[in-house]
Amino acid sequence: MPTDDLPETFHVTTDEQLRAVSNLTRHRIMAVLRFEPATITQIAERVGLAKGSSSYHVRLLERAGLVKVVRTRKVRGVTERYYAMAARAIVLPDPGEGGPDVLMRHAVADLEAAPVDGERHVRMAHLRLTDEQFAELGARLRALADEYRALSDPSLPDASLVFALFHPAPRKQTEGDAK
Repeated sequence: MPTDDLPETFHVTTDEQLRAVSNLTRHRIMAVLRFEPATITQIAERVGLAKGSSSYHVRLLERAGLVKVVRTRKVRGVTERYYAMAARAIVLPDPGEGGPDVLMRHAVADLEAAPVDGERHVRMAHLRLTDEQFAELGARLRALADEYRALSDPSLPDASLVFALFHPAPRKQTEGDAK
């Protein structure tokens, strides 16, 4: 399926859609479909699920509008469906103050599940920036991610890039901090 036909973004707006993307298994299924369509059997193999579980999760994603059937073919009298993402990017609503950030939770789960003997680059930096510097860094990070997403080749292994640039909530000083 040519990705030129895909809308650029899909905005998650309903509770059904939010529940669908909040599940780690469905997040991993969408990662499989990020670059190329796949059948239920192919998805099950790549995610490590039973076909029945894979089918269940794909049906929920399809009902929520996040994935769609992009082609079918007959195989020994059975119609095989190929699923793909409904858009190039899924945009989640702001979790709100104190709410769980689904995207970051999934990213941490994926990082923890990644092979420890593989190369990875993980870094946290605490910065003090002007509003202009903050905005510029955010724009540069988005541009860099977009540049490398455009270079992605579906025949190569997956790599995940996750970044979070934010102003942390002010910490309340406790007695132990003062000492």
